[in-house]
Amino acid sequence: MNNKRSDMMLPRRSTILGGVALAAGTATTARAQLTIDMTRPTVEPVPIAIVDFKGDRVGADIAGVIRSDLQNCGLFRVIPSTAFIQQNVDANTPPRFADWRGIGAAGVVVGQVQQVGGSIKVDFRLWDVVVAQQAVGQSFTSQPANWRRLAHIIADAIYKRVTGEEGYFDTRVAYVSETGPLNARVKRIAIMDQDGANNRYMTDGRTIALTPRFAPTLQEIVYMAYGEDRGPPRVFLQNVDSTRRELLGNFPGMSFAPRFSPDGTKVIMSISQDGRTNIFEMDVRSRAMRRLTNTSAIDTSPCFSNDGSQIIFNSDRGGTQQLYVMSASGGGERRVSFGEGRYATPVWSPRGDWIAFTKITGGSFGIGVMRPDGSGERLLASGFLVEGPTWAPNGRVLMFFRQQPNSGGRAGSVTLHQIDITGRFERQVPTPTDASDPAWSPLIPQ
Repeated sequence: MNNKRSDMMLPRRSTILGGVALAAGTATTARAQLTIDMTRPTVEPVPIAIVDFKGDRVGADIAGVIRSDLQNCGLFRVIPSTAFIQQNVDANTPPRFADWRGIGAAGVVVGQVQQVGGSIKVDFRLWDVVVAQQAVGQSFTSQPANWRRLAHIIADAIYKRVTGEEGYFDTRVAYVSETGPLNARVKRIAIMDQDGANNRYMTDGRTIALTPRFAPTLQEIVYMAYGEDRGPPRVFLQNVDSTRRELLGNFPGMSFAPRFSPDGTKVIMSISQDGRTNIFEMDVRSRAMRRLTNTSAIDTSPCFSNDGSQIIFNSDRGGTQQLYVMSASGGGERRVSFGEGRYATPVWSPRGDWIAFTKITGGSFGIGVMRPDGSGERLLASGFLVEGPTWAPNGRVLMFFRQQPNSGGRAGSVTLHQIDITGRFERQVPTPTDASDPAWSPLIPQ
């Protein structure tokens, strides 16, 4: 399969109008039956059956990816096919609802795949079993190599229909791939689908590449690299679908790599000069730099709020490493963390409602969240070393890296993990090598 995403043109999509009209006629009843109230602190996973799509042989693979997406998010319980009573379900006719009620399914997903010239056409329907009506139905046409992406798009459509919120399955994650002994690590920037598929490398390992961050347009990432001569860190802007790369700048003393503003016109970073570490803003087009903080403290790891009006960062200006919020233009700093221990790597949620962070208390690390005013702090994960949270674009799931101790109590393997905002559902994301410092992309444009 060709894993390059540069040929992923917009899938041609049409809505199965009869199904949408039918669902609209029973909207109140359907939403009461096949819906998750995302405002509740705890929810029960929705039992759902996903039938292998008929037609082309790739149909079973598409259904498998949909099952994995929905099961792994923690909001769905996928019913195994061995429990199905009705077999050979026709994608174009209503299923025998009594059979699906009999195995406890709230919804059933069916579909078919057809070859259309050099493309594939994928139709799917989500049926509400309780009220015996179609909940949603859509059709997509794209290149055969894009079958996995189409599966993620369908899973997103199901997620949105059941939760009322955007999904996050049709996304990518950039991360640092780590190989070799701990005292001579080879660190490359890699990129993959959010479920670990379609992994590829964006740097060749001749330099130490660190801290990838997506631009809001998705087409580019910014990352920091140290040359073979171990000179000052350089920051590169690289297209994710090609090898095109440009030097954003050389930054002696940079202590934390840039992050983009929500509109993509600026990046912020921390730079050490004359024994001080302050936060600077850079205009991406003109390369003009502007200092945003000016203290004798260590101000670092800045991140814009989702609307671009504020910046969260950590600083030891109060004596210990804590989180502060200031205006995006600098000034008005106020402390927002007041718990025990130290706080680092804050990241503002795309929804604007939470700030994720790394917390160090004694010898223990944790991944936590708090409201932008510092209230509601809680830890979602903890361990020997957990660090570097990044948000899914819907603000409901975090990814971070976890390092386990080896048998001698020293640092061992490094892996990526996903966890939902409740902290109930954590899973490891497969990568071909050790992996750290993930960065979640926006949704891929359709």
